[in-house]
Amino acid sequence: MRNILLLTDFSDNSINALHYALKLFSGASTNFFVLHVEVTNTFLTDDLMAAGNKSIYDSLVKKPKNRLKKVLVDLEEASKQENFNFEMLIDHDVFVDSVNQVVASKAIDLIVMGTNGATGAREVIFGSNTINVIRKVTCPTLVIPEDFEYTSPKEILLPLDLSDSISGNAFKNLLTFAKTHSEKLHVLRVKPNDEISVEEQKDNEYIETHLKDFNYEYHVVSNTPLDHVVNSYTQTHSIDVVALLVQKESLFERFFTGSSTTEISKKLKVPLLVFHV
Repeated sequence: MRNILLLTDFSDNSINALHYALKLFSGASTNFFVLHVEVTNTFLTDDLMAAGNKSIYDSLVKKPKNRLKKVLVDLEEASKQENFNFEMLIDHDVFVDSVNQVVASKAIDLIVMGTNGATGAREVIFGSNTINVIRKVTCPTLVIPEDFEYTSPKEILLPLDLSDSISGNAFKNLLTFAKTHSEKLHVLRVKPNDEISVEEQKDNEYIETHLKDFNYEYHVVSNTPLDHVVNSYTQTHSIDVVALLVQKESLFERFFTGSSTTEISKKLKVPLLVFHV
């Protein structure tokens, strides 16, 4: 059975991401671990002052636990016909540390979470958490943009940086996902000039071997910024998911060059699927 980690801060956006995961894995036996992290510095002063005569337990533990129970009840109700198992997890820790611990202890195969482009303290915090998970948690991660309505991820776009290799495990994992959930893979090799790179030379042979039984397109684009290529391609093709092979943050940084957390989120029009090299 797959082990899927669902992250929630109880926002509408994060709840939408949870329901996306239910639809994505419909028909497959799946263990869902639903994690809410009460970040340490968010509850020390304001919550204790607001608690009044209530116990510290009620203020810091009971309330989020009850909210998470309700989330699980809703998820179970929405998937009564599925072979899904749900387990709720609450932690008081640094957000990324908590996620890393669960990934290791529960043998997580995929993280699903939301991000958004809204303004306001809570949204910015959660947006930052999304970016930190992608950068600092070595686990495949699927990020669902704000208000995104589920559509089957039939067509996946994979932009490749100059040095990205498709001969490693990250691409194999993406290909497994694509063959399970999708119908077509679009591969774009994006490079800063017209010179033929080493990885580009390897692409055709590897693709012909591993994608011969799968529908795909392969294109090379030169002298155009990566984010412009991706934006243009997603506007002219029916792309349902953008995938990235992240190697030392290079592609991730190029994709979002010069962007603040909120600007990064606004660029995300379809789900983002990240595999770490």
